Amino acid sequence: MSRLSHREIVESVPQKGFFGHPKGLFTLFFTEFWERFSYYGMRAILVFYMYYEVSEGGLGLSEPLALSIMSIYGSLVYMSGIIGGWLADRVFGTSKAVFYGGVLIMFGHIALAIPGNIALFFISMVLIVIGTGLLKPNVSSVVGEIYPKDDHRLDAGFSIFYMGINLGGFIAPLIVGELMKTSFHLGFAVAAVGMFVGLVMFVITKKKNLGLAGTQVPNPLSPKEKKNWIKYTIIGLLVIAAVLAVMIPQGWVTIDGVIALVGVLGILIPTIYFVVMYRSPKTTPTEQSRLIAYIPLFIASVMFWAIQEQGSTILARYADKRTDLNAFGFEISPAWFQSLNPLFIIVLAPVFAWMWTRLGDRNPSIPRKFSFGLLFAGLSFLVILVPGMLGGGDALVNPMWLVLSYFLVVLGELCLSPVGLAATTRLAPAAFSAQTMSLWFLSNAAAQAINAQIVKLNTPETETLYFGIIGGLSIVLGIILFLVAPKIVRFIKD
Repeated sequence: MSRLSHREIVESVPQKGFFGHPKGLFTLFFTEFWERFSYYGMRAILVFYMYYEVSEGGLGLSEPLALSIMSIYGSLVYMSGIIGGWLADRVFGTSKAVFYGGVLIMFGHIALAIPGNIALFFISMVLIVIGTGLLKPNVSSVVGEIYPKDDHRLDAGFSIFYMGINLGGFIAPLIVGELMKTSFHLGFAVAAVGMFVGLVMFVITKKKNLGLAGTQVPNPLSPKEKKNWIKYTIIGLLVIAAVLAVMIPQGWVTIDGVIALVGVLGILIPTIYFVVMYRSPKTTPTEQSRLIAYIPLFIASVMFWAIQEQGSTILARYADKRTDLNAFGFEISPAWFQSLNPLFIIVLAPVFAWMWTRLGDRNPSIPRKFSFGLLFAGLSFLVILVPGMLGGGDALVNPMWLVLSYFLVVLGELCLSPVGLAATTRLAPAAFSAQTMSLWFLSNAAAQAINAQIVKLNTPETETLYFGIIGGLSIVLGIILFLVAPKIVRFIKD
């Protein structure tokens, strides 16, 4: 059977039917909705589950350790995308990667829903990390695949897709945050049900709506390569198992050691990825130029996500410990603040999608949009300093300050994240399409690997310094990116 071209795959899919977009966007929208429902529902209560006392239904870990583990977990979730991207590009295609990933995520949440010890907790983390690595980058790649090249609807399509992500992220913390008052495990069970519903919808609608999109393996392994891959994978797993069997009983494997290792890998892996793709004979000179342009965008993305992802760590603890949760006459669950980010995106994403389409040729360049994202992210941290200055360091803070902080970072996210997804599909070398999407998510992995090292520095005594330095650094980097944007654009258009 001859291999189908990208255009032939796109033409095999109905091109309109979901808000003027390909029907496949419906399938991908709701698949990602339920996956994000399960992920954000679990994430909204996970840090509390770790540091709440055992008598309160938690694991009883120290707060600094819980914050670091939360960041490392988030980093590994996005880092595993390189495995999912490689498997999709070389072994079984993006559609199967999405399905297999969803199954693993579901079983991970089931493991969390079973009351047990910390060993069961880490088993669930492994399942969710691998599953999300298979699903998340590949479902985004399929979005890019259902549009023809240079389709003007692509940016708007990713913004609509982004709404699906955040609709699930908005609803889940409200439900799970209330359930955690009864039982953390009940909340995790609801997350498992959400992933199951997403899998059912994907299987039922993918053939009709996606057609051949996601079924092609862009750069398949040859029979010899596949044989070697299976052999070396088995050998590698056996070696790792043998090493751990020796090191763990000796006490040589510690949580602090894992945190440090992931911090190094968070920077090292994307660096290796850039070098390998740039030097590959399958990457054309034009694609090499675009990869160079992608590097400053990647660095800006790391800075942005380093701030945004602290919404589930530093700001989550801030909501739990430093915020007046009875400010409106009833008790607010600290997990409910995790719904603010997706709520604002649901409201504003259509506005941004309309704005980018309306501007047409007057659109700010991709680097300029990224610079705006950094400016808003920096401001979101600086506003946290205000209530402390006004009311003193020990006073409980009005929750509206946290609302404002989440609102500002969402303005930055809508300037950077959907634009970054669309830019990744456009700038990706043809032979590394899914893997380049994995590289985009590695910017989040790198950010959270860095966060795992720095969240421990946030204490009541260092709060002002912490928010001020990180917020100020983001604003400075945003200004620099704005100034060098024309040069980056020349590399994109080369």
